[in-house]
Amino acid sequence: MIELEKHYYEKVFGQLKAHFNFKSPSQVPKITKVVVNMTAGNQSSNAKAIEAVLEDLAKITGQKAYKTVAKKSLATWKLRQGMPMGGKVTLRRQQMWNFLAKVLHIAIPRVRDFRGLSPKSFDGNGNFALGFKESIVFPEITFDKISKIRGLDVIIVTSARNDQEGFKLLELLGFPFAKKV
Repeated sequence: MIELEKHYYEKVFGQLKAHFNFKSPSQVPKITKVVVNMTAGNQSSNAKAIEAVLEDLAKITGQKAYKTVAKKSLATWKLRQGMPMGGKVTLRRQQMWNFLAKVLHIAIPRVRDFRGLSPKSFDGNGNFALGFKESIVFPEITFDKISKIRGLDVIIVTSARNDQEGFKLLELLGFPFAKKV
């Protein structure tokens, strides 16, 4: 069992149950999946850029990424419906816990001028969105071997019913949130 997963089941689970006075263990919020997304940006018409995005995602997550395509055409961005835009990976179980540990212990500390995660990044249902402006904060991406520095989005999907439950879950897991002003 992974360190972070072990920490969840041994400490966080009981603290959440006591804090919110849950009667059943199935009411306690948990992380169900993590979705990692990266786009090629203005190079989406370039097939090599899309392949580079898919390669980077596979290196970062340890799982094969799949292409994402445009849902509708946008003339301002020279985008047509069905055109490849980037890549996406959905992580569950062990790979999810491995990736979250990597984000917490390696990627976040390597972010320049980090002042804490914004508590406003919850969606109202307890899910949390986190963005990295540079993918080079992950050790698998070397600066010399990439053509362009791209950002990526990490969405942490929880079984929490509201933002307070989701916030408490991630806070107890060790996510460094910024203090409310």
